[in-house]
Amino acid sequence: MPIPDDVWNELIEMQPGELKNRAPLASRWGEEQLDELVEAGHLDVEGGRVSRTKVSVDAEALWEALPDDGSTMGNQRARTELGWKSEKRYDAAKALLLATDEIAVGRGRGGSLRRKIDADEAVAPSQPKAAPAEAGPSAAKPKPAAKAKPAKPTKSLEQRLWDAADALRGNQEPSEYKHVVLGLVFLKYISDRFEARRRELEAELVADGMPENRISDFLEVRDEYKSKNVFWVPEEVRWKAIQDRAKLPTIGTDIDAAMDLIEKENPVIRGVLPRNYGREGLDKGRLGQLVDLIGSIGFTETDDHGSDDVLGRVYEYFLGQFAGKETGKDAGAFYTPRSVVKTLVEMLEPFEGRVYDPACGSGGMFVQSAEFVKAHGGSTDKISVYGQEYTDATWRLAKMNLALRGIEADLGERSADTFTADLHPDLRADFILANPPFNVSNWWDAKLADDPRWKYGTPPAGNANFAWVQHFVHHLSPKGTAGFVLANGSLSSKSGGEGEIRRRLVEADLVDCIVAMPERLFFNTGIPVSLWFVSKERHGNGHRDRHGEVLFIDARKLGRMETRRLRVLDDGDVARIADTYHAWRNHDGGYTDVPGFARAASLDEIRAHDFVLTPGRYVGAEDAVADDEPIADKIERLTKELYAEFDRGRGLEAEIRSRLAVLE
Repeated sequence: MPIPDDVWNELIEMQPGELKNRAPLASRWGEEQLDELVEAGHLDVEGGRVSRTKVSVDAEALWEALPDDGSTMGNQRARTELGWKSEKRYDAAKALLLATDEIAVGRGRGGSLRRKIDADEAVAPSQPKAAPAEAGPSAAKPKPAAKAKPAKPTKSLEQRLWDAADALRGNQEPSEYKHVVLGLVFLKYISDRFEARRRELEAELVADGMPENRISDFLEVRDEYKSKNVFWVPEEVRWKAIQDRAKLPTIGTDIDAAMDLIEKENPVIRGVLPRNYGREGLDKGRLGQLVDLIGSIGFTETDDHGSDDVLGRVYEYFLGQFAGKETGKDAGAFYTPRSVVKTLVEMLEPFEGRVYDPACGSGGMFVQSAEFVKAHGGSTDKISVYGQEYTDATWRLAKMNLALRGIEADLGERSADTFTADLHPDLRADFILANPPFNVSNWWDAKLADDPRWKYGTPPAGNANFAWVQHFVHHLSPKGTAGFVLANGSLSSKSGGEGEIRRRLVEADLVDCIVAMPERLFFNTGIPVSLWFVSKERHGNGHRDRHGEVLFIDARKLGRMETRRLRVLDDGDVARIADTYHAWRNHDGGYTDVPGFARAASLDEIRAHDFVLTPGRYVGAEDAVADDEPIADKIERLTKELYAEFDRGRGLEAEIRSRLAVLE
């Protein structure tokens, strides 16, 4: 029987090896359901407790990889998507999903799988399979009808578009395919915006009484588009012309030519658009289908997708999905998950001034800052955006992303190394938001030896963490504040002089707040991270006098697992962190320490801890939850569980001895 959704959702929150008391689970799920999970292999029993198995986690990953519309996926492709080399691992996960009736086996060379969707699972209760009338007591009973799962939420536009685009990916690597898809989405968007402005302009001219024979001339006046921040799109490369050629074998070279012409006509995006659609390895049939798919989506204010910001939402959603699909050391490095970005922005509150990100990736910090300003009734005209990005392909993604959002940004004329080729050497920013690459070991260059940025000590050549920190401090305005992500090692490391640099930063009264974040927030790494906030002029800078103290927040228990790989912070989690910081930072904020979560520590206390900034050292333990179980009952229960563990240990020892005897 398929696992009910509420049980499945609670099951996937459990971590392998994490012991849970059996009784509460049985109360919520039912004894029969819990026994089925144990029998199938999702759970191990250890005395009065259960824990989730590793193969259960693999089964979840396999389920996530399968198309959610019930279409099939080949076994080989599924293994490739998951990055599993071991057939045994794949077969075990597959067997577990088959045992719980969550998937069905499809046809095709090499075998395939598909999710069982509601239509498979729902069996009308009024039409059970009847046993033959003459069947005796020993006849097999019909299988009980499977319960239909609750109706799943309607998919958003972004999800539907992603599902269709991913189905057309074929053998393209996600790291390559993202440029194919996002380039076309950008092309469709600017064409739609152009056509919408053209219709608007024509209506204005008609209303003004202009003769029809003169209107066509005015429709070609470029300033009428430029004044509205609309790109000029020549007639021969507008989306309709592209889509009309979608089925032709020349569609790839046609798109490349369109990208060239659009860049030529709009210098602001010169060198930004992808133009590798004509390459031999890109299936032109699938490319034509992708053009038709994207052509079916409207991106203007008159379409039924919310607003003309829909393309920005699609673009960001695709960035996140591609980040999750990529594999390897640098997979997804171009993308900072939205909940992390939102936490930084909500804490810093960049209402107006110069905003800088020297490791800007695909531009998410800037997009979220602009959204923050709009959400609070401000104007994005009051913020100036500056950035830099090392990887050329990612720099181009950022330029497109910001262009789609109507955000004017100075990202430099090219991609460049922030340390050796600082494109904004004289910039002093009011706000710095960044997620620099963690623990980079090959960053050093001999010409950096006497760099003025290393005011608090020369960073070690084997780790760039404190090079980034000092770069941020160097570029802050006299009253500026920076919020950034660093690996947790930066909180306590003493190697290569890092401990001394950290001490000097604290004693210079720059460190404002440290937030320990939950693990598994990023696609490309599972290591735990922290948010640092450093601020100039902490005697005030628009807030209360905070010199001589640092706020520590331990947010490691917040968030929820959205998938096997990724944890997210919901809006409530973000608000709890940001509100705590603001209560401490602001005049009359009403801040009070929360044991186990937040505490303001003095410089003397930090010195006593040898300038280690791990929040857990300062926030203490949270208040104990009242336990109403009588002490005698608790001792009896724990004793039984301990004896059960002893019995299990003896059983395992006997099993191991038996297997070793066979090998002798």
